[in-house]
Amino acid sequence: MPHTMLRCSECQIYHMPDMKTLGCESCGAPLDVEYIGDGGEQSGFRPPGWTGPNIPLPVHTSDAFVTLGEGGTPCVPLTNLSKSLGLTDLIAKLEFMNPTGSFKDRGTSIMMSVAREQGVREIVEDSSGNAGASVSAYAAKAGIKAHIFAPAAAPAAKLQQIKVYGAQTHAIEGSREDTARAAVDYCAERGLVYASHNLSPYFIEGTKTFAYELFQQFGDGIPGDIVMPVGNGSLFIGAWKGFSELRRADLLTSMPRLHAVQASAVMPLAAAYEGVEWKREPGSSTIAGGISVGDPPRLKQCLRVLQESGGVALAVDDDAIRDWHRRLAEVEGIYAEPTSAAAFAGLERLAAEGRFGKDGSVLVAVTGFGLKDAPPA
Repeated sequence: MPHTMLRCSECQIYHMPDMKTLGCESCGAPLDVEYIGDGGEQSGFRPPGWTGPNIPLPVHTSDAFVTLGEGGTPCVPLTNLSKSLGLTDLIAKLEFMNPTGSFKDRGTSIMMSVAREQGVREIVEDSSGNAGASVSAYAAKAGIKAHIFAPAAAPAAKLQQIKVYGAQTHAIEGSREDTARAAVDYCAERGLVYASHNLSPYFIEGTKTFAYELFQQFGDGIPGDIVMPVGNGSLFIGAWKGFSELRRADLLTSMPRLHAVQASAVMPLAAAYEGVEWKREPGSSTIAGGISVGDPPRLKQCLRVLQESGGVALAVDDDAIRDWHRRLAEVEGIYAEPTSAAAFAGLERLAAEGRFGKDGSVLVAVTGFGLKDAPPA
């Protein structure tokens, strides 16, 4: 018997749990997973090998679980950069140590587990690269046929990674938004499941494991500030959901502040946070392809996370991203993709503005590996 329902993130109307249901039937807003029944939030299947506190998950049997060993990513002290930024303690969580090289594997594992449990045999996804590679890999593991729609201009290394897992790749000319529309149309024409990492409530149930892992690594001493690059916001929203569940379980005495960094060429969240109008200019682009999202469907949820956590959203330019891409490698030996370097450019600004707590303990999510992207010109 299902121990979950889907609830609208805006009007709170409930829907039955189904991979095909991605938006509220009443208002069209994205949906979230809510746990029901006698077990409440303690219901759900524990991931294989997980030894930390119970994680509510929308999977019912171990046979359905699709895993490639995601999670368990290390936290590395950045002592050299910490001193130069005037911080007491700076830590990087190396999410590129996940199986396909990005944090997306956390969400994909749960989304594809639910797909397999619901008997889905063929899915469609659209992605600028990392999510497409992740969905391709986990679909292969699950025995599910995958169609991945990606911008034709996406980095060649990411497109090749998608193809090597056996997914059928559809390269679309035009913007990231054009790619998404092509995927939606393809699903509608063929009656397929749209396994969108941007919309699926099950994807966020996977990314919340980021928070549970930090609790396992730091206990109740999780750094007071966490900085992330944010495009669609799946890690941002998922992490806050995980921290909220830990707090309700009385495992955390305080909550971290979550800060979002975007690129100045594509900054819908940063603009909304500042209360200013923003519209993507035709042809505008950024080297931080993973956060080049002009119309994120969960924008309102990202704003709520900022408000509830006391975090800040800001945008940085490509010159700063290039500088930090190089600086991370030269000073700390971390080869991140430009999207992750954007988070450090934002970190520098936040530190200079005195935005961090008195203890100066800050963690940055390094979301993708440098080898997955072309070096910034």
